[in-house]
Amino acid sequence: MCGIVGYIGPKQAAPILLDGLEKLEYRGYDSAGIAVCDGDDVTISKAVGKLANLKAKTDNGNSITGTKGIGHTRWATHGKPTENNAHPHCSERFVLVHNGIIENEEALRRKYLKNAEFYSDTDTEVIAHLLQKFTDDGESTAVAIQHMISEVEGSYALAIIDKNDPDVLYAVKNKSPLLIGSGDGFNMIGSDAMAMIAHTNNFYELNDKEYVVITKDSVDIYTCYGKKIERNTYVAELDVSDTEKGTYPHYMLKEIEEQPTVIRKILKEYSDDDGELTIDPDILKDIRSCDKIYIIACGTSYHAGIVGKQFLEKISGIPTEVCIASEFVYNMPLLSKKPLFIFISQSGETADSRAVLVKVKEMGYKTLTLTNVKGSTLSREADHTLLLYAGPEIAVASTKAYTAQVAVLAILAANIKNSININLNYELSKVSNVIESICDDKDKYSMLAEDYLKDSRNCFYIGRGIDYYVCLEAALKLKEISYIQTEGFAAGELKHGTIALIEQNTPVIAIISQENTNLNTRSNIKEVKSRGAHVMTISTKSLSAQKDQIIINDVHEILTPLVTVVPAQYLAYYAALQKGCDIDKPRNLAKSVTVE
Repeated sequence: MCGIVGYIGPKQAAPILLDGLEKLEYRGYDSAGIAVCDGDDVTISKAVGKLANLKAKTDNGNSITGTKGIGHTRWATHGKPTENNAHPHCSERFVLVHNGIIENEEALRRKYLKNAEFYSDTDTEVIAHLLQKFTDDGESTAVAIQHMISEVEGSYALAIIDKNDPDVLYAVKNKSPLLIGSGDGFNMIGSDAMAMIAHTNNFYELNDKEYVVITKDSVDIYTCYGKKIERNTYVAELDVSDTEKGTYPHYMLKEIEEQPTVIRKILKEYSDDDGELTIDPDILKDIRSCDKIYIIACGTSYHAGIVGKQFLEKISGIPTEVCIASEFVYNMPLLSKKPLFIFISQSGETADSRAVLVKVKEMGYKTLTLTNVKGSTLSREADHTLLLYAGPEIAVASTKAYTAQVAVLAILAANIKNSININLNYELSKVSNVIESICDDKDKYSMLAEDYLKDSRNCFYIGRGIDYYVCLEAALKLKEISYIQTEGFAAGELKHGTIALIEQNTPVIAIISQENTNLNTRSNIKEVKSRGAHVMTISTKSLSAQKDQIIINDVHEILTPLVTVVPAQYLAYYAALQKGCDIDKPRNLAKSVTVE
């Protein structure tokens, strides 16, 4: 996910752009760039790495003059993080920045741009040349943008400079987020209100396939057919908690869509100067000297722990047992001779887990906490801590914290012993991009929730192996916020009793991401279909069948829990929304469970 800022008004643009990009740097830090217009002159400045490099290069923006400009902070998707691949990108007439992925870039190159000269490896540059081609053919800029919208497939948020229009900025949105900030004698463009809130709290929301013509005094919004739209601004009255939610209707939706950013933040925080993912050597020393790991957790953290067991055993080769904290503290199993305990808790304050921590510390065993909250009780009292870096999670139904827990467990396992030779930095970067593509297609999940879940009383998730573990978390998400009674089952266990509950139109959602269980799970799908079940399938691309409703791009097979869970989160969100439930504060629940 990348960050976009634009400004047009009476002030010098470069410092404003850089300040806005600083608020968005969590979206990407591979490179950054700005383009600033001073009359007919356009100055473009780019730098690889963190925004600080661009600030140093431009003297915090003071070395570039002009009162109109656009800026971008990048997480590399198409092309390596180089200065040539950094945004803005340009053709002879157009300069633009882009957030999203153009899915049909090769087709566009063949159809329109055989003679164009490209300087980068990005999909973004295609749009600049496409606009150039259309205007060279006699179209106005507005018509060229309409033409571009009709041709381009994928997700895109665009801020565009036309060198022939010194008093105008253009913006276009499809799937990727983009807002227009409205001020007194100036206007702005931003991926997030946070990038503009220091200057204005009045914003225009944009819908997909709309474009905007912006001057310092006006904002004109148009459909992709060129019809002008009248739309009022809304006022973002932001306190601390509102700032965290931004312009999303619910914290949960925001936190689902922050998951690509969370993965990237984790990669950044756990990377050394050489870009290698590393864990504190003292932690690794204690784990390598143990004979068994016991993971202690509750709820969603327990489900993350079950996935983590797969990582620790298959990547690291260490026997691992996962225990529910409230059961373990009063019914401790027979322990190995030299155990190590890992406590997983979003808040770091979970009372059931702390009760176990106190008990095992009294017994003299080594302990490690995975938590999102630095300085929390579990973090303070354990021997070691690994932070999740997910940022504040406000919705009771955990989404991004689960993803962070699974990702950090994978990094931990690969550092203990990487017996499968997985390039985790590369593979987790790929995961973040796949999650982002799922988020870009979220309208699909609203329709599926309405078709399969809205009027249902019961639901089942089924899968095998690591997919079954995701089913447990998927079922929890749906039941805790939509109140649909949902259970996650090992698919092979259905015929040992549970299939008796299948009735006509009972929703059954199957997760298929593992080649060795693909055909077995599909056989179970046939069993429930023959008894009237209304079946939905979530599958990875290489294992998909013609009638699968949700198909996810492939990632490394052991990391599929990070991507297959996201559609389940969306299905839960939209089912609850359609039922009129309180999504962020479901009944009878609290975010941090501080009593046993």
